[in-house]
Amino acid sequence: MEKWYVIQVRSRAEEKIRKACEILISKEVLKECFIPKNKRMKKIKGNWMKIEEILFSGYVFLVSDDPDKLYLELKKVPDLTKMLGHVNGDIFPLYDDEVAFLKSLGDDDHVVEISTGLIENDEVMIISGPLKGKEGIIRRIDRHKRIALIEVELFGKTTQVKVGLEIVSKT
Repeated sequence: MEKWYVIQVRSRAEEKIRKACEILISKEVLKECFIPKNKRMKKIKGNWMKIEEILFSGYVFLVSDDPDKLYLELKKVPDLTKMLGHVNGDIFPLYDDEVAFLKSLGDDDHVVEISTGLIENDEVMIISGPLKGKEGIIRRIDRHKRIALIEVELFGKTTQVKVGLEIVSKT
């Protein structure tokens, strides 16, 4: 059964490691290798532009049904720091509910699109996008930067990440 695994890499080396994994690890062992990303609006030289950035800086995600072979094949990849969930020779994947949550947040390419919402009486209501129905995970909204800080569980630890959020009205 295919499971998701996470490797820790140096920040800004994610894309290089992802490509190296796809080249060096056999296709029978590595089903997919990806870096979750998010889209958001950013002001560049006075203009709002849609940008794509890495959701979890310093991490690359792997999908495999053979963790032991995956661990061995990862030794071929230079610059790798460590495989998360590797404890005393045992390799633990992300929990199923964590994977389901990440899948619900991102699209097929593992990109979190920009959500749209409104604020009524200081309460956030998401009307479209991946945050719809997940208002409870929003910890903070920065309307000026058009982002929401959300809480995500990974390996039993709570992490905060930025995602795009367009607030269209406040009453």
